[in-house]
Amino acid sequence: MSAAALPDIAPVAPAGPDAPAGPAGPAAAPEPHGAPPSGHHGSAPKGPLNHLTHAVALVILFGVLYATTRAVPHDNGPAGTIASIGFLLLAGTLASELVEPLRLPHLSGYILAGIVAGPHVLKLVDHHAVEEISRVNALALALIALAGGAELRLEMVKKSLRSLLLHNLVQTVLVFVAMTGVFFAARSLVPFAADLPIAAAFGVAVLWGVIAVTRSPSAVLGILSQTRATGPVAMNTLAFVMTSDIIVIVVTAVALSTVRPLIEPGTTMSMHEIELLGREILGSISIGTTLGLALAAYMRLIGRQLILVFVALGFGATEVLRYLRFDALLVFVVAGFVVANLSKQGEKLVHAVEDAASVVFVLFFATAGAHLDLPLLKLMWPVALLFGASRAFVTWVASRIGNRLADDPPVLRKWAWCGLVSQAGLTLGISLTIERAFPSLGAGFRALVIGCVALNEVFGPILFKYALDRAGETAVEASRGSLAKSLPDLGRPG
Repeated sequence: MSAAALPDIAPVAPAGPDAPAGPAGPAAAPEPHGAPPSGHHGSAPKGPLNHLTHAVALVILFGVLYATTRAVPHDNGPAGTIASIGFLLLAGTLASELVEPLRLPHLSGYILAGIVAGPHVLKLVDHHAVEEISRVNALALALIALAGGAELRLEMVKKSLRSLLLHNLVQTVLVFVAMTGVFFAARSLVPFAADLPIAAAFGVAVLWGVIAVTRSPSAVLGILSQTRATGPVAMNTLAFVMTSDIIVIVVTAVALSTVRPLIEPGTTMSMHEIELLGREILGSISIGTTLGLALAAYMRLIGRQLILVFVALGFGATEVLRYLRFDALLVFVVAGFVVANLSKQGEKLVHAVEDAASVVFVLFFATAGAHLDLPLLKLMWPVALLFGASRAFVTWVASRIGNRLADDPPVLRKWAWCGLVSQAGLTLGISLTIERAFPSLGAGFRALVIGCVALNEVFGPILFKYALDRAGETAVEASRGSLAKSLPDLGRPG
């Protein structure tokens, strides 16, 4: 998925030998809607004094909360959860300012603040608070999906359709096959798979191949919203990740039905999962189309209190869709696409999501950092590193092959793969589905997934931001004087 620039930020001209002088063939990004005239850039980057102030404030904040938590027992009630939310917002925002001079994405600051404050390091935020705060993920993912769908302009998809189809085909097939083989070959290093029979081990390897083809829409959105990136790399990553989610749903359903006889001898392959898949996809698209038309009508006729509408969709509608066994992410993606392409309310939707998503986005990634199980990662890191590095390498190879087949411009050939490394919520959701389908695997499969996601969640956004910087697609950040303005904005590229 993707985001883009604020309306008061003008695009920065691409720089460097790899950046195209203009639109790059079929993959070129469309002109951002409502882009301002040149010269509306923000003020100069923050100086050392600003960063020193942020560092001192962050140290004081951690120190005060550390002393408080040691003097007073943790409150597992609503007051304790609210205090944890406030702390993660402040700490994540300040940490994101401190990583700026290192040219790291703001996401790294949010995640780092959550890791340090979480239950495995300073224990400033305990497990109970993390679980309670994680409920905001439903709202965050709904906003991410709406914004991402709204960014998928029909004209952009048409221009890059051939390239998009080729890349999805090559990435899905090559990553799936290669990572299935890597897992099977290295199964002796995996505790829960070392003693499995050959057939069962191969079945688990196929499931690992499914995990490997998942991407992170939330991480892509976070980087693009911070950098206001626009250009071939940003927009192609947006289009690829959005369409890849649908492919992952299909691959998961097919894999669950085909490997069952291998993992659970005596069972037969059932077409029930395939039938459910068809219902899920067609139903989700239908509901998303209806929701998009309803949203467009509401914004045109009423247009007020949109934040309440988003909260209702994020919490209420998500639970209803999950109960009815529809894919909420796909529903909201389609809804955003319909609003942007079948009505004149696309800009209004994106700006409303900007306003609603700022705080939610910081909390989403700070909580993700607090959720990282560091003891588990310490135990699993050699295997997780092997699988993570293998997946990144295969992704690069598949990208090069896809670039050659699609005849992509040089900037895409060099940097397009960097946005495909991150993994986060979608990957964990797929792993939970697999764990429920095959309880015999125990918690080992999900534990390994968490270890790999932890590495990809930390290093993937850094790699993607580096690629956008090198491709000359990132815009100059406007300075923000208040806490609210220092939070990330979910806008559109421009």
